[in-house]
Amino acid sequence: MARVLLKGVTKIYDGDVKAVDAVDITIEDKEFAVFVGPSGCGKSTTLRMIAGLEDISAGEIFIDDELVNDVAPKDRNIAMVFQNYALYPHMSVYDNMAFGLKIRKVEKAEIARRVGDAARILDIESYLDRKPKQLSGGQRQRVAVGRAIVRNPKVFLFDEPLSNLDAKLRVQMRAEIIQLHERLKATMIYVTHDQVEAMTMGDKIVVMKDGLVQQVGSPLYLYNHPVNRFVAGFIGSPPMNFLHALLSSDGLNVLPDGTQCSLPVALEHRQALKSRAGQAVILGIRPEDLPLASGENALRAQVTVTEPLGAELHLWAKAGDALLVSRLPPHHGFKYGQEVAFAPAMEKARYFDAKTEESILPVARVQERS
Repeated sequence: MARVLLKGVTKIYDGDVKAVDAVDITIEDKEFAVFVGPSGCGKSTTLRMIAGLEDISAGEIFIDDELVNDVAPKDRNIAMVFQNYALYPHMSVYDNMAFGLKIRKVEKAEIARRVGDAARILDIESYLDRKPKQLSGGQRQRVAVGRAIVRNPKVFLFDEPLSNLDAKLRVQMRAEIIQLHERLKATMIYVTHDQVEAMTMGDKIVVMKDGLVQQVGSPLYLYNHPVNRFVAGFIGSPPMNFLHALLSSDGLNVLPDGTQCSLPVALEHRQALKSRAGQAVILGIRPEDLPLASGENALRAQVTVTEPLGAELHLWAKAGDALLVSRLPPHHGFKYGQEVAFAPAMEKARYFDAKTEESILPVARVQERS
């Protein structure tokens, strides 16, 4: 398998539209990296440039320490799994999986061995004689993955492969791809707009927005140490709560706009916030760090929506101009408009610049490898 290295990779359309802007990414050998971000952020374009399906406008791409800018897709020793399966409808499952090997003139016995091995790994041995129209969506996706496996590529590329499946099947296929990575010990790059997929599947997550890499790191690192408001709000479900606030003149308290409460700045955050005393900030609090409370200094809000999910309850409430969500035990009962009080866990709070939305607390944009 191989390391993938992107240096200043840029894609410009129609002269001045930058779909990808000077991206620097390193995906180590045998790593499972996930590119995640909203539609139009450049993640699929970046994947297609790695595959050679899109020309790059600037920069360099290395696969296994070889510069591949001018190497044809078929010679990059990569395999790609597409969103729409891209199976040949007139061929059997066996022939779909074997087709790439046949045009490379691999011996029949070797083709049979590779297809058989892939079919066993993916549990589709009983489907080898069927046509794609006789398969379910999940079975077709397994065939598409199997077609990639038989090539023994240096790098696997997945372009939103589960987006056409129903919710239950997506969860199942997600687990199967994770297990596949463990079996093959392969370098895999996976593109998705679903942050839950990113969090559960990736060793490394690359968060993108507007063609720019926002932050790179492990799922928990990004969750606990977001570099800006966008990453903080995109990673996590329900998303992080944000309140526009004012730091007190001594920097020891934070005053959320439109509320009557004063929240204490945690001791471990005071040094970073010291120079911001008296300034506007954005306060970020995760839903699980917003428990119910009582007392004069509590953050008071009015209930707008309750979402009972069985194991937990998501309580939505409005405090000033901010809509907050709290993750609570399931036994609470609330009514619309009811006043509730929260006691934010201020040691878990994040602070962002009110103008740039960058983290005020020190955070690495690219996580160091441990």
